[in-house]
Amino acid sequence: MIDLEGESNKPILALLVGKTDDKAMTDADCVRELSSLAETAGLTVAGTVVLRRFEPAPKFGMGTGKAAEIAALAKELEAEQIVFDFEISPTQQRNWDELSGITCLDRQELIIRIFAGRARTREAVLQVELARLEYSLPRLAHTYTALSRQRGGRYGTKGSGETQLELDRRTVLDRISLIKKDLVVVRRDRATQRKRRERVPVPSCAIVGYTNVGKSSLLNALTGAGVLSEDKLFATLDPTTRRFNLPTGRPILLTDTVGFIRNLPHGLIDAFHATLEEAAFADAILLVLDASDPEIAMQLNTTREVLGEVGAGDRPVMLVLNKMDLVDDFTRARLVSDYSDAVPISAQTKEGFEEFVKRIDILLSGDERRYLLPPSRSDLVAFAHREGSVLEVRYLDDAIELRARTSGKLAVALEEFLAHE
Repeated sequence: MIDLEGESNKPILALLVGKTDDKAMTDADCVRELSSLAETAGLTVAGTVVLRRFEPAPKFGMGTGKAAEIAALAKELEAEQIVFDFEISPTQQRNWDELSGITCLDRQELIIRIFAGRARTREAVLQVELARLEYSLPRLAHTYTALSRQRGGRYGTKGSGETQLELDRRTVLDRISLIKKDLVVVRRDRATQRKRRERVPVPSCAIVGYTNVGKSSLLNALTGAGVLSEDKLFATLDPTTRRFNLPTGRPILLTDTVGFIRNLPHGLIDAFHATLEEAAFADAILLVLDASDPEIAMQLNTTREVLGEVGAGDRPVMLVLNKMDLVDDFTRARLVSDYSDAVPISAQTKEGFEEFVKRIDILLSGDERRYLLPPSRSDLVAFAHREGSVLEVRYLDDAIELRARTSGKLAVALEEFLAHE
């Protein structure tokens, strides 16, 4: 793996290489996300190249002439790294290093390095290390310029003919096995914590969405959680859960999750399963979109795809258009029309929060139903106030008429008193 941190404060210059079939897009648009990733990793963008006619080839992932042109441009710009917005194989990476004489890495390695720099809890550190080792395993050979035979060692262990590469492969595989065992323990502990929460049933919402759409800012604005909130990709890696009381007094749990991104390395999806599964176990999902981002449709599609991959595709979802304070009137009108089922808000100004909180209550409370309770069952009315969303209570001569939104245990408790129209 490549260390993206310099030994001094001198900026590390990088040449970015993207690809697209859309001739209408500018070079800046094609590598906009890659530029954000590079800056988050501490790199300074020296220049960009976008391949408009991308024809994969085995040696460099593109034609030899184009590869030579990119290497020459990197030298001209005095770039220290070339970063590709697409995956390059271990062999291609080695060929690029030899051709350019500088560090070459792809989008996956860049994302893993960002995650490694931001992991804080033991769980996140283990997950990132697992992804890093699994990514680097087929690339070990590229870290050696010359492999010499090792002498000595006992028969059956190292062996007189075992190379340093083989030793390192064994070390990496042993470490991967150990991390996976540690993660089993971490996930078991998380499951135990979840069962404890379920004993005192409090509805939960997972705040999910593309990276940098304002999920942490939203949690902070609602609960004062104090979660790190930066205008950078992947500011949050570790899930944070906070209690929030709805206007009805009903408590709920809100969980901030790691941001999603286009072409998230599959190793990270697997490694972060224990983190992302908070969304799968939540009662509902608040899917946050950045209203100021011109690629909002891509954000939505990517997030839905990842939710499906982590087993959260069947959860009730509410779309949230955040950062509405950053859009003009024309864009606002278009978004409200295109995403008519979404609630527009601003985590910074708290615009739309009143309607937003009402919609959360409705989302968690279930469908509106009418019940006729015996006069002696006023305890169920109190139960409905605690666990549901009561719309109306009328005390009749021979019954208590209750209109409420109900779900879960409350719906089960009231089922026999459901009034059939």
